[in-house]
Amino acid sequence: MTIDFRQYYDLEAYLFETVRSKFHQEGFLTAFDFFCIVIWKANRAKSLIARKLLSRGYASMDESVKELTSKLFNQQGEKERLRYLFEDWGFYLPMASAILTVLYPDQFTIYDYRVCNTLGKFHNLGNISKFENLWNGYQEFKRAVEITAPKDLDLREKDRFMVGKSFYEDLLNDISRDFKK
Repeated sequence: MTIDFRQYYDLEAYLFETVRSKFHQEGFLTAFDFFCIVIWKANRAKSLIARKLLSRGYASMDESVKELTSKLFNQQGEKERLRYLFEDWGFYLPMASAILTVLYPDQFTIYDYRVCNTLGKFHNLGNISKFENLWNGYQEFKRAVEITAPKDLDLREKDRFMVGKSFYEDLLNDISRDFKK
C-alpha cells in the first residue's frame, strides 16, 4: 500500500474531509486519526491526552481511542456528546469542542481563546466544572459565534471566520506597536 503523504499537509482538510467521513461510516476512530484532531487543536497536549487515555487500563492506544469514539458515536444529541467527553473522559471544553467540531461540524464550534477575544467575553467558560453550567455557557458562546459571523456562512465557516478575524486584528495590533509589548 502506497500512502499519499500530501493528505497530511493540510491537516484541517484531512480532518473534515477524511476523518469525519470515516467516523460516520465506521462508528469509531483509530488512534492515528484521533490524535490528528488533538494535534490540530493543541499539539502540546498530545502527550497529556495519551497518558489520560492509557491511564484507564486499556492494552493499547488504539483500543482506548476505539472505546472512547465508538461510545461517542452512540451518544444521542449534542448535549450528551459533550457531557460524555467532559464527564466520562475528563476533556476540557477547548479539546472536547475541537473533537466534536471535527466529527459534527454542523452542531459544534470550537471554543478557542482567539474567538473569545474577538467576542470580548466567554474567557472563563473553559474553567467551569459543573456540566450544566458549562453546557449553558457553551450554548451562549455558540449563539454569539452564529450572530457575530456573517449570516450566510455555515457554522464551520463561521468558526474559521472568527479565528481569521482574530489573527487579522492581532497582527494589525502587533504591527501598530512595532511588535513591542
